[in-house]
Amino acid sequence: MMTGAKVRFVLSGSGHIAGVVNPPAAEKYQYWTAQKLEAPDVETWRAKAKETAGSWWPDWNKWLHAQDRRKVEARVPGAVNGVIEDAPGSYVRVRFDQR
Repeated sequence: MMTGAKVRFVLSGSGHIAGVVNPPAAEKYQYWTAQKLEAPDVETWRAKAKETAGSWWPDWNKWLHAQDRRKVEARVPGAVNGVIEDAPGSYVRVRFDQR
């Protein structure tokens, strides 16, 4: 559906949590990049894509800077919506089978 769009697709070699939680210094995983999405399946696409060792974070940071180099200050946690409770929060202790 996106074959006519101007995109650059990045596929991470880690799961959605590991790819975000592990910083680049951990030197884990890899990612693949390609300009075209034209492939019958992900395996075919990945075989033609460029594989890069390590975290996708530096690649994403380079892309972000190309869009806009401006930065904003991080807000103080709880300053806007208040604080409900200390992390990790009571909801993580709720078992699905005991509701």
